[in-house]
Amino acid sequence: MRNRYLVAYDISDDKRWRKVYRCMNGYGDPVQYSVFLCDLSDRERVLMVGSLLPLINQREDRVMIVDLGPVDGRAAKAIEFLGRSLPMPERGPVVV
Repeated sequence: MRNRYLVAYDISDDKRWRKVYRCMNGYGDPVQYSVFLCDLSDRERVLMVGSLLPLINQREDRVMIVDLGPVDGRAAKAIEFLGRSLPMPERGPVVV
């Protein structure tokens, strides 16, 4: 089963921010600056966290991961945009 995650990050150094951004592009879709939507299996979530940990400074940076639930359940309707909406692409499994 795949869950949808909202991942947002606040990285204080531009060089680290770019590395985190490139890493996150392998796991989900950017919806705003430093915010991604990711449809991941449990294993892919563990891989994402493992990929992010060496990239951040744990004293200065912060990554927030919010589990919105199963992709086929409530998570499909859990996000609402005001103003210009972002088309949500249907994604298959992500290979990293």
